[in-house]
Amino acid sequence: MNPIHPDDSLCYLNGEYLPLSGARIPVLDRGFIFGDGVYEVVPVYHKRAFRLEPHLDRLQRSLAQVRIDNPHTRDEWRAIIDRLVRSSTPVDLAVYVQVTRGVARRDFAFPRNVTPTVFAMASALTRPSAAQRDAGLRTISVPDARWLRCDIKSVSLLPNILAKQAARESGAYEAWFVDKDGNVTEGGSTNAWIVTKDGELVTRQLSNSILGGITRRSLVKLAADAQIKVVERPFSLEEARGAREAFLTSTTSFVTPITKIDGKPVGTGKPGAVAARLRELYYGYMGSPEPGAA
Repeated sequence: MNPIHPDDSLCYLNGEYLPLSGARIPVLDRGFIFGDGVYEVVPVYHKRAFRLEPHLDRLQRSLAQVRIDNPHTRDEWRAIIDRLVRSSTPVDLAVYVQVTRGVARRDFAFPRNVTPTVFAMASALTRPSAAQRDAGLRTISVPDARWLRCDIKSVSLLPNILAKQAARESGAYEAWFVDKDGNVTEGGSTNAWIVTKDGELVTRQLSNSILGGITRRSLVKLAADAQIKVVERPFSLEEARGAREAFLTSTTSFVTPITKIDGKPVGTGKPGAVAARLRELYYGYMGSPEPGAA
């Protein structure tokens, strides 16, 4: 029995569906040697992929940016994801898709005539608990030492791993990256938001400094439709610490309040009304009061 995946769920690897414990790649795969690849995570609620097309759009963009030809058509990607969803027991899932440049002799330059390696798996969707959402999460700040193309969903995530580990060791849920100017870019695996004392909803504008979150995009539109003012601009760590509210968003965290930054309370130290309203709007947009709810 595989200790990491005891259910030995079905996965997809280079055209085959097989048990996860049986999936193998050559050691010269460039994803293993160089981290030369990209990935995407598609949320599935009640056995239905949510906002699949924007996720496939982002996968295509990441592939194009690193100059890997997309190995599948849209219909083929849909079929792969559907097969994995149908074979899985949980109804709420995260489908992980990874494409690397492929297997070749170790050399920094792109190899010629190489076939991309394609891997996909579905696992139970994990998210902050109801208790965590009700109490709010803690985040720490860390220097942003990542590369300058954070808009590409690259498998090279060592700075994010170190940041998330630092958060875990400090008892926090997330780590917010802070750039050389003292401004928050994003979290280790989430987008960062604040509500100012004047009631403005602020999140950093899209650029090479952050990943364009699909949940982030949805929230910008939902807030605008609800006549909540959204300002896309940098905000400093100091401004975040003095904000009325703070929260994070992601495919798996949805809209979750942040009540402490570096051990100090944000606002009243309790989840705020704007985050609660946006979470309600987002669940409504998903067509469920809460994923996993009966």
